[in-house]
Amino acid sequence: MVEIIPSILSADFARLAEEIARVERGGATMLHLDVMDGHFVPNLTIGPPVVESIRKATRAHLDVHLMIENPERFIPAFAQAGANSISVHSEACRHLDAVVGLIRSEGPMAGIVLNPATPVSMLKDVVEVADYVLLMSVNPGFGGQTLIPYVLEKARELERIRREKRLALSIEIDGGVHRENLAEVVRAGCDWIVTGSAIFHSSDPEATVREMREIAAQAQAVQC
Repeated sequence: MVEIIPSILSADFARLAEEIARVERGGATMLHLDVMDGHFVPNLTIGPPVVESIRKATRAHLDVHLMIENPERFIPAFAQAGANSISVHSEACRHLDAVVGLIRSEGPMAGIVLNPATPVSMLKDVVEVADYVLLMSVNPGFGGQTLIPYVLEKARELERIRREKRLALSIEIDGGVHRENLAEVVRAGCDWIVTGSAIFHSSDPEATVREMREIAAQAQAVQC
């Protein structure tokens, strides 16, 4: 099943609980939380206290994306704050296998993130220990960017690897996904579709989530 995952980076933080409730009414069961440190990416966002506050406001799966240096230092805090899944950038981890193991030991699902220019081939020896792989389809740091087309070929490559190895691996994509390109993204093999501006900057986020879920379901049915 394809998941449409609203990214709260694009939400109105002054009305965050209300914004979350709106997308949940549209059928969203997962929320994407971008954590940026101003070093690994040129922006600052949230920390564990915000994740903990969001956890109190929703039962949704909280998908925490660490765009930070030395993520291993903060994984326990985000797990304790209520994260259901935590992903780390391969580019930020000197000992990626150990970091993935740390996430799992703390309880959440463990994900590996690849920046647009990082090839899927670097996952050859570690993909089997991850629960999911997040493909960045924009250069990380800011919302509202345009999807980089060649990332869809990376998704197709990862889907081939998943099929050949018979892995229970989810393929997540983040950046520039909207109603017009959603079907193509799903057909490329992506299961978890993160989208922020397309939902929260629309006139009716609830209806937009519902519409995107329908588009994704139709695309997946054709794919099968």
